[in-house]
Amino acid sequence: MAGGCKRSAMSKKPEATIETLRISRLAHKGDGVAETETGQIFVPFTLEGELVSAKVQGQRAELKEVIEPSEQRIAPVCKHYGACGGCSLQHMGEASYKEFKRQHVIDALAARALDVPVDDVVLCDKGSRRRAVFAAVKAGHKVLFGYHTAKSNMLVDIEECPVIAPEILKAVPGLRKLAGEILSHKGELKFTVTTTQSGLDVAITGMGKNKEKRYFDLSQAAVANNLARLTVDGETIIEIRAPLLVMSGVSIPIPAGGFIQAALSAEQAMGKLLEEGLSGCKRVADLFSGAGTLSFKIAQKSNVHAVESEASSLKSLMQGLRQAQGLKKVTSERRDLFRRPIVAKELDNFGKGYDGVVFDPPRAGALAQAQELAKSPVKKIVAVSCSPASFARDLRVLVDGGYKIKRVVPIDQFLYSPHVEVVALLERVS
Repeated sequence: MAGGCKRSAMSKKPEATIETLRISRLAHKGDGVAETETGQIFVPFTLEGELVSAKVQGQRAELKEVIEPSEQRIAPVCKHYGACGGCSLQHMGEASYKEFKRQHVIDALAARALDVPVDDVVLCDKGSRRRAVFAAVKAGHKVLFGYHTAKSNMLVDIEECPVIAPEILKAVPGLRKLAGEILSHKGELKFTVTTTQSGLDVAITGMGKNKEKRYFDLSQAAVANNLARLTVDGETIIEIRAPLLVMSGVSIPIPAGGFIQAALSAEQAMGKLLEEGLSGCKRVADLFSGAGTLSFKIAQKSNVHAVESEASSLKSLMQGLRQAQGLKKVTSERRDLFRRPIVAKELDNFGKGYDGVVFDPPRAGALAQAQELAKSPVKKIVAVSCSPASFARDLRVLVDGGYKIKRVVPIDQFLYSPHVEVVALLERVS
């Protein structure tokens, strides 16, 4: 009992106080940092140099008033900003916004002792996000459909969103109605909505056994909302039209909830970098290829071997390939590159292996694969990542293995969030 009392006392939150704070810098997640006698305090929605009033509890604070605003402060573009947890940087002017994201990449590289030039950030337009993930719950007789607030399970019922494609936002009322028909009073559903050439592709998770009683209602709702496909907990309920995405001129029937680049303009920017980074390569390994997001661009000039662990993604890639014309040879392999990376001997294949490699892993990065690449004779590498930290770690391995970083380009396809995509071009020099 005494131990239990002690733990309870230790876990008691400090009492909240209202304080006036000067923001000295921004942390990598975009929160302002105030240096005080008792340590750092993190204040969301603030900018460097601002004097603010905040409700402080421990190291975290809630912004109450901006007493002396920065010249870089602008009005948010969304009515839900500050409540919705999807965006945290709408108060930043473009110059400071771009520099924040670029500095995030520079700091990650510097933490691995990589002092290399970093290009200006490539920005994506508002309304260009072609996938959104919504949550839906019942609150009494009302259905809430939207995004969670930052650091809580509360849900913001959205009426607007400047980030997502207009066709997704237009579908929200109909999807909210559907959620109300299939939700239990205690459960929460997740709706992954993707724009495709054929219409919206919607994947719902969280229904469990309830879906067995709702097949007819779900099918009717898909027709009423003019969806291309509706999938529930991995099972296709109805496919009215195959949901197609065009990747470098090739129409791909995407798997439900499968990986895609968040914005088409980001994918196109990556395509240009691939051309630059793989110039002269005859045979390229596309690692963590997904459904061919980058494979088909590479195949315009080089033979490609696409490697991916998800069978559904490879199936989509091969279906698209059957319709493609004018490409070099494309082969595929299902392989878990975390557990079984392509080793240096395979990459070399007695001098007949790959002269180029592209890797675009999940946030955890590709450490095991980078270690094998560092031992290989591959001439050119294009590294892509949504995590600057794991990206820098993997680049450090490659540089130590004899590669030189030729270019680093941040791509902002996660608009108004602290996240940033990064592409690096490398060449073997020793």
